[in-house]
Amino acid sequence: MAALLLGAVLLVAQSQLVPSRPAELGQQELLRKAGTLQDDIREGAAPNGSAQQLPQTIIIGVRKGGTRALLEMLSLHPDVAAAENEVHFFDWEEHYSHGLGWYLSQMPFSWPHQLTVEKTPAYFTSPKVPERVHSMNPSIQLLLILRDPSERVLSDYTQVFYNHMQKRKPYPSIEEFLVRDGRLNVDYKALNRSLYHVHMQNWLRFFPLRHIHIVDGDRLIRDPFPEIQKVERFLKLSPQINASNFYFNKTKGFYCLRDSGRDRCLHESKGRAHPQVDPKLLNKLHEYFHEPNKKFFELVGRTFDWH
Repeated sequence: MAALLLGAVLLVAQSQLVPSRPAELGQQELLRKAGTLQDDIREGAAPNGSAQQLPQTIIIGVRKGGTRALLEMLSLHPDVAAAENEVHFFDWEEHYSHGLGWYLSQMPFSWPHQLTVEKTPAYFTSPKVPERVHSMNPSIQLLLILRDPSERVLSDYTQVFYNHMQKRKPYPSIEEFLVRDGRLNVDYKALNRSLYHVHMQNWLRFFPLRHIHIVDGDRLIRDPFPEIQKVERFLKLSPQINASNFYFNKTKGFYCLRDSGRDRCLHESKGRAHPQVDPKLLNKLHEYFHEPNKKFFELVGRTFDWH
């Protein structure tokens, strides 16, 4: 009966929330309806008192920056309820056109005291997303995890390469993507995703820097506990995650998680070895990101140990 009631509520709520063109909804109207939607669902969705809530925190990126590791580590906290899959609500037009009712339906059931979190790495580099997130909730807390831009490019290529290999499809070498006419191919999408200052400027048009916590993805790999402690403080969560929740798996070569006596590691697709790249080409890559990195450091008021 509860499931039937939830379905009816979502159906009615969606018909109220979804305009023919979502961008035309006024911000206050959007927020008012979102609040009403959550109230309706909280009243009768689940007999145990849990309900689906719009996220109070979003991990916005960056792709191949360590977003899955960050979400899994954050999920160790009992006051966090995390969406299992990447929702792609704000960056995919098909999903966004369904409205907030559909977005809410993708969230996990949670208790009133819990923080709902979703992660979609493509949000950070999608131009339309900051304004859309702001329209939903201008006070939302954002998490952004970044790695050395050059390393992120290599990880980006590696993921696509293995995806093709699994489908038995050929895929060009990384040099064919990075080099064009003897020069660095600045049109390669993976390079553009690593121009952090460009994308950060877009987010800062809608959110103050204090609403965005930047996680050092390289440090999270080497020593995760201190980085997670910073995330707990930013989200105003009680300090529940401990150093004992992490252990280094020598076979895999990275940290795994230990939760209530149960050990779990990230999927085997994580932590893959990068392709061998000619040192001269790698130096060109480091040189290309030198100035963009400086601009990013100035923008956020801190530095990172990148090449």
